[in-house]
Amino acid sequence: MVTELVHNVTRSRAYQLMEWKRYKEALDEAMKLLQEDPDDSEAYSLIALIYFRQDEHDHALHWCDEALRRDPENLQAWYVKTLSYYDSENWKQFDATIEQAIQLDPDEAVYYFLLANRKLTRNQYEPAKQQLLVALELDPDQALYLANLSYIEALLGDMEASKQLEKEALKRDAESKTVYLYLSWSADRRGDDQAQLLYLKNAIQLDPVDEQIRKEYLEGLQKNYFFYRILLAPSKWISRMKPWQVFLSWIVAWIVFRPLVVVFIVLYIIAFWLSKLLVHVKVFGWTFRRHK
Repeated sequence: MVTELVHNVTRSRAYQLMEWKRYKEALDEAMKLLQEDPDDSEAYSLIALIYFRQDEHDHALHWCDEALRRDPENLQAWYVKTLSYYDSENWKQFDATIEQAIQLDPDEAVYYFLLANRKLTRNQYEPAKQQLLVALELDPDQALYLANLSYIEALLGDMEASKQLEKEALKRDAESKTVYLYLSWSADRRGDDQAQLLYLKNAIQLDPVDEQIRKEYLEGLQKNYFFYRILLAPSKWISRMKPWQVFLSWIVAWIVFRPLVVVFIVLYIIAFWLSKLLVHVKVFGWTFRRHK
């Protein structure tokens, strides 16, 4: 009884240290659990989770496999394994793993959110929406799912639904960088450049060192320059076309309007680099060291 109590205290301490981002100490506590019981599947999955939180996906997957070797139905191990493959964009392994994970834990909403995003990588907007609706059935107050659905509705062309979902997402969570990131994509798809920039600004204030957010924020600032926005306009029209339509349109344009196409490409390149330079000077000044 005493041993079990000590074991539970150690486990709770490890989770708490992980939430505080004191990962080394959390790992030390988790290793104590293995010393007490080398076949403790939950301890292995806990170690996997700690490594996952540090973006060390290879280590996370190793410890997931150790957990599943001892307990093939360890839900946390399947959860971490699925997320690790997703974050590392190992799509072949992700597709196989998430099917097994859902079979074991069909009520885990995040799996359907991940499946929706996987559908988006294939431009399957309606199937992505259906997966996200399942996620919202399981967790209707999750702002991230609402923000993602706002983005998908914009991709599907329903701008009013997109705006309404945007409002609902903000009501539920106005302090999440990821929610703001998805809402920025939604606003961009609706052609609302100011809203996109505002959401990216909010996101970067919450996490100034996030590389993806910083990159997209700087790209958003470029659109403030009218000359660049004008030349960028055709890209929004092209993004709504299917790949074969884009290819065919370029062939026709090149044959019929070759001089104009060449002029447009040259002007676009000049506008892109000029606006990029102006944004850099505005944000960083006249220094051109690599910013981390």
